[in-house]
Amino acid sequence: MPTYEYRCPQCKFKFEVKLKFSDDNLPVFCTHCGVKAERLFSLVPIIFKGPGFYVTDNRKGSPEPSNGKAKKGNKEE
Repeated sequence: MPTYEYRCPQCKFKFEVKLKFSDDNLPVFCTHCGVKAERLFSLVPIIFKGPGFYVTDNRKGSPEPSNGKAKKGNKEE
């Protein structure tokens, strides 16, 4: 479930609430004074977990050595 940050316009208290996506439009009230709280928007950090996110993860072993010879299909002159 996503966590949303709210701030009370009256007492300026900041708090977090976990809501389902289906509950996104429900009003949230301050836990201190009971006034309807405002939802705060902030940047979301992106965290990549698991294999496959780095260039070196998808390569097979070491790269083929280039020794100056032409590749297959090309003729040397």
